Amino acid sequence: MLKKLLIANRGEIAVRVIRTAKALGYRTVAIYSEADARALHVHEADEAVCVGPAQVGASYLNVDAILEAASKTGADCIHPGYGFLSENAGFANACKDAGLVFVGPPASAIELMGSKRRSKIAMQQAGVPVVPGYEGPVEGNTASDNELISAAADIGYPLMIKASAGGGGRGMRLVQEEGELADNIKRARSEAKQAFGDGELILEKAVIEPRHVEIQVFADRHGNAVYLGERDCSVQRRHQKVVEEAPSPFVTPELRQAMGEAAVKAALACSYEGAGTVEFLVDKDRNFYFLEMNTRLQVEHPVTELITGQDLVAWQLAVAEGQPLPLQQQDIQLNGHAIEVRLYAEDPAHEFTPQTGPLYSFQPALGEGLRYDTGVRSGDTITPHYDPMLAKVIAWGQNRDEARRRLIRALEDTTVFGVTTNRYFLSRIIANDTFGAGGATTAFLQQAFRDDPSLAPFSPGTRELALAACVLDHGISGQSGWSNAPSTMTPMKLDTGDGTAELLVRKTGHTVSVSQGDSHHQLVLESLGDGLLCIIDNGVRHRCQYHREGDSLYLQAFGQAWAVRDVTHQPAAGANGAGSGKIQASMDGAIIDVLVAPGETVQQGQTLVILEAMKMEHPVKADRDGVVGEVLVSNGDQVKRSQLLVNIAAGEAAEQEASA
Repeated sequence: MLKKLLIANRGEIAVRVIRTAKALGYRTVAIYSEADARALHVHEADEAVCVGPAQVGASYLNVDAILEAASKTGADCIHPGYGFLSENAGFANACKDAGLVFVGPPASAIELMGSKRRSKIAMQQAGVPVVPGYEGPVEGNTASDNELISAAADIGYPLMIKASAGGGGRGMRLVQEEGELADNIKRARSEAKQAFGDGELILEKAVIEPRHVEIQVFADRHGNAVYLGERDCSVQRRHQKVVEEAPSPFVTPELRQAMGEAAVKAALACSYEGAGTVEFLVDKDRNFYFLEMNTRLQVEHPVTELITGQDLVAWQLAVAEGQPLPLQQQDIQLNGHAIEVRLYAEDPAHEFTPQTGPLYSFQPALGEGLRYDTGVRSGDTITPHYDPMLAKVIAWGQNRDEARRRLIRALEDTTVFGVTTNRYFLSRIIANDTFGAGGATTAFLQQAFRDDPSLAPFSPGTRELALAACVLDHGISGQSGWSNAPSTMTPMKLDTGDGTAELLVRKTGHTVSVSQGDSHHQLVLESLGDGLLCIIDNGVRHRCQYHREGDSLYLQAFGQAWAVRDVTHQPAAGANGAGSGKIQASMDGAIIDVLVAPGETVQQGQTLVILEAMKMEHPVKADRDGVVGEVLVSNGDQVKRSQLLVNIAAGEAAEQEASA
């Protein structure tokens, strides 16, 4: 009997594992980095041990420190969660050598399935359909750039470059023609080395506009294996999943059975134990091809739990104790529909740049059929050290439309103040007609959704600025002192992020009138307080959530969120925005490539520097045409958000600088 579980992870998955472990009577141990000392998963666990500084290599990937934490707390088993060490065969072996039960599959299965190259070969031998491609030369050798280029000519275009050790879209590139291949191989190999410490690549024929459908499998050490339905993960951005649902609106009962049986065959072929996910690409004719097997619990496992009524973490712990699977295949029934989205601190209007900073308020909306898996709470700080996912928002319904409706409302009513999020972007996807009809493929975001308003910056109009004016205190708001006596117009200046809005505001009784140039808007203020503003707009009563932090005001209403800064009493400042030529870091990170030199002529949109942050490469681009004046960083430099990286001179200044 296992008694004490150490969770070798952080954030929402650590919190989620702790919840089930406690319910089953386990004592729980959290590990944390110095940056996570006040994190939610630390608070939820019975005991917690610091395993190192913020850098993942020195903390959450520090095997010796984690095993020492298990030793000093008396833990007898370790759950790896997902990410970090969850698919590290060396860690699984180290746990075994230390006398600890690893809540996961055998190291041999992890090692095999951790290589896209070796796993694909194994699946071919097991009779599982695979995508045609090139898995490299003789066993043990890594394909060189020239070998990949030569193989690509036989495969044909378009094709996919994939990191053999990769996942989450890292080290993956779609190549449309031969001229793009060499540079994409270089970038994919570089990103793979950064993310996984392994630059091995394979090539695959690109399956155009497929569905990404995965099968949840479970196996025990007694030779039993089952599948628990499928999850459709077709809505993706840069090969990273954005929306997951179960069951798939595209999969028929016959296809579900065929894919499920193939997934079980894959699990049995590698003597699997525990939870695993076999991922497939499915073309428009419902032909399916093995993509990879993830030897861990998936981020999107809650949708499977909601439609099967099973706790998959409880299943994992039971298998780890040597028990047989709780159910046989014929006992597994699917009920209703579930959809999950990943709420991230990122800015969809600016190429999904990760956001860092204080999380002033995080208030998930409550409702029937809703579930939130999160590792953050109000008052936390979103750092650049880890993945910027704030929460998984999951909705269940008796049918797909009910689940969609509940999820849209949950997203619209959940408030997040302090960092920009993809909340509006997600709600627009779920409400989209193509998604609603079940027609979303992996090309959905790039095609049917590419012009959606959620991908463009939101500029608050006069109505939104009027809401801000109702909250800000310049003698126009507040319950006390209201009067029907005539009042004068009060000037107000609000920084909206893309400029300064100059307003004239008048309050008469409960009515607030705002003018911005030739635009006017009038609201009736009903109540104001405790982060909630109630107004009547054109005869309709609305609610607006808000949060004040110094001169900054965060608001959410009408499905949108925006922020303004009160600069009414501040002196005018010089412009340093778009087109300034002062190229700044978009986030904390490391410079991994500098592509320009002083004196070089550049064009707007040209990539100047490659910044690595949160295990992803982010191009930093010129905001105008001109000549590079100064390059203030070098490869390997660690930079802070808004740090000046490159200066670009334009016009006469550029000509003078070039001639000098």
